[in-house]
Amino acid sequence: MNALYESGVTNAAGYRDVLPAQVAATCNEVHVVDVREPHELTGELGHILGVEHAPLATVEAAAKSWSKDEVIVLVCRSGARSGRAAAALRAMGFRRVMNMAGGMLAWNEAKLPVERTSA
Repeated sequence: MNALYESGVTNAAGYRDVLPAQVAATCNEVHVVDVREPHELTGELGHILGVEHAPLATVEAAAKSWSKDEVIVLVCRSGARSGRAAAALRAMGFRRVMNMAGGMLAWNEAKLPVERTSA
């Protein structure tokens, strides 16, 4: 099993919530997917370096190419959209799905590294 996944808090929808610092410590070892809209990745909150981008409306289609056994962390602005995406992936049969609690707001508040690019 994966240490990040094991440290997550399971919620009623079946995915686990993890903290930004936990994600930062392991983001090179897990599949991190940002479900925000394209303009948000280049906005003031920036994005996590190396993140895959799949807006919420496209997550289920994008997930068809992902392994249902891999460890996936979903990220958005505050944790709400990524929570919906995590629940959708669980419903699709993904086994190790996590939501980054607090989203990029919490990531930035913790002063974790972000990439900011111009559109």
